[in-house]
Amino acid sequence: MPPHVALNQMITGAWLSQVIFVSAELGIADLLQSEALTPAEIAARTGAHPDSLHRILRALASVGIFRQNEAGQFEQTPLSECLRSDVPGSMRAWARTCGAKWHWDMLAELIDCVRAGKKSSFRTWEHFEQNRHDGDIFNQAMTSFSASEISPILANYDFSGIRKLVDVAGGHGSLLAAVLEANPGMNGVLFDAPSVIEGARPHIAASKVAGRCELVGGDFFVSVPAGADAIMMKHILHDWDDESSLKILKACHAALPAGGKLLVMDSVILSGNEPSVGKVMDLVMLLIGGRERTEADFRALFSAAGFDLTRIVPTPSPVSVVEGRKR
Repeated sequence: MPPHVALNQMITGAWLSQVIFVSAELGIADLLQSEALTPAEIAARTGAHPDSLHRILRALASVGIFRQNEAGQFEQTPLSECLRSDVPGSMRAWARTCGAKWHWDMLAELIDCVRAGKKSSFRTWEHFEQNRHDGDIFNQAMTSFSASEISPILANYDFSGIRKLVDVAGGHGSLLAAVLEANPGMNGVLFDAPSVIEGARPHIAASKVAGRCELVGGDFFVSVPAGADAIMMKHILHDWDDESSLKILKACHAALPAGGKLLVMDSVILSGNEPSVGKVMDLVMLLIGGRERTEADFRALFSAAGFDLTRIVPTPSPVSVVEGRKR
């Protein structure tokens, strides 16, 4: 592919992202779950304008998301299956998050952040507290997004020997539930903001580990639940700058016994020019005041909080398990 063509695809990638958002917002993949439909039929069921919707579907079919058959109906493809709400690892909520107006408004400030060396004026967590609809979709997205990382984490990190595990800012508890299910002798505590915990209750209640999982709401800048011999957090420290991350880690340090384990699951940025999800995700973290970190960054942060970084366990997913022990 000529360089200018490849670059143009990157530049216009936002167009396709927004088209996928429209499809996810309208729930088209759910409608096509068991039958093919014409654009007019889909429009009638979604309340969309028929001709405009046809143009959306045609564009999506051109990249393999849906397919138009000889009868003019649109039907499912392997890519569009991922946009169904009911499939494991569904990408629907993630598409709705990335295409939401608040997300685009935040991205538009990237140039200002780079010029000034500051984060976006958009306050993500305050927005979710004030706009529960957006917050609920974001939490659904994180749960689905996390699903693709759970199996690689369980396959590569040995949780045996941990009697009680606290998942700090664990969302709806999908990772903690999977760890507990794989380790029958372990108990767990799901800890997050009170509003998130309320949303997690039905998920944990429906899991196989409800009897071994306690749900606690609170503020991790103040304290985290004590009494466990290990604490984990996935995609949490990358949301925060070093000063804020240090506060979180010190709260974890205070809750753990001597020798207690700290398990941080984030991208670990490697040197060189290799493609990396973490290097691109770091730009979103720049907008909200966080950052993806190198091994040296983690080692310094752990040490300042009273932990020794003992090892980094990579996984086939974008995250590694950065393990520490309380001094």
